[in-house]
Amino acid sequence: MNFEYWYMFPFSIVIATIAMASGVEGATFFTPLFMLVLKLPPEVAIGTGLITEVFGFSSGLFAYIRKGLIDFKLGKKLLIVTIPLALIGTWLGKLISPSALKAMLGVGLFVIAQSFLSNPESEEIEVLDANIASHSRENPQTCLTSNDGETFCYTIANTTEGRLLSGIGALFLGMVSTGLGELNGYFLIQRCKVPSQVAVATSVFIVAITALIASVGHVLQFLQAGNDELMTVLSLVIFTAPGVLIGAQFGSMVASKLSQKLLERSMGILFIIVGAIVLFELAVKNQDLISSFIYISMI
Repeated sequence: MNFEYWYMFPFSIVIATIAMASGVEGATFFTPLFMLVLKLPPEVAIGTGLITEVFGFSSGLFAYIRKGLIDFKLGKKLLIVTIPLALIGTWLGKLISPSALKAMLGVGLFVIAQSFLSNPESEEIEVLDANIASHSRENPQTCLTSNDGETFCYTIANTTEGRLLSGIGALFLGMVSTGLGELNGYFLIQRCKVPSQVAVATSVFIVAITALIASVGHVLQFLQAGNDELMTVLSLVIFTAPGVLIGAQFGSMVASKLSQKLLERSMGILFIIVGAIVLFELAVKNQDLISSFIYISMI
């Protein structure tokens, strides 16, 4: 372990602040950064990004626990699906070639960008919340009272669809370190009919626990790989972990001062640019393979 990555400490504070303020998974920022700037192998970048994300999400998780906004019953139902699929994704990530992992990450960044650019306005969220409340006035399945005294009553819809999409997100979380939070957030509101505040808090709970378990799978792989990979990971995490813990606290303050829609659109544009860079770099390194594929397809 060495201190060559000391500059990742201030970078991690900034990244975690933006991630927590925008509600995106921290690994969505860190994994491309580790690949493109630090030139780490995809499997090392993905695992280290996921480990770093666990520290950042733990801060947000405790905040929502204190607020009493997490639907633990719903969370447990989805964790039964997300945990095993995240572990399968971690295992598959080891079998998939580095180029394929990069391609999946690049495409995934475009999908995440699209989700940010198409997110609903706050007024639409308020309408959805009002509809959820009106449909759940008679015999609601769940009633949750926050520590602020606010009560949310609702009936969860489309649970099978929810498990399916959360499972897909968890699979990609294990393989490329991101995807679960983006699938969970708005989907829990729109399709499962969970009030927005509860949906966001429950999504953080699901992602934090799933990422923790998946990161353990990556740590075991690093231990098996030998000292070089493990030392690289430790040299990064000793700076990124405290950085994201600090940045996560700043993020909640920044979120209340900035336009959420502007932040989301900025993140969407940023992920399009980063995704394009990842795919462009991959295309340059594999241009002979791509040329051969184009030639064969034209025959």
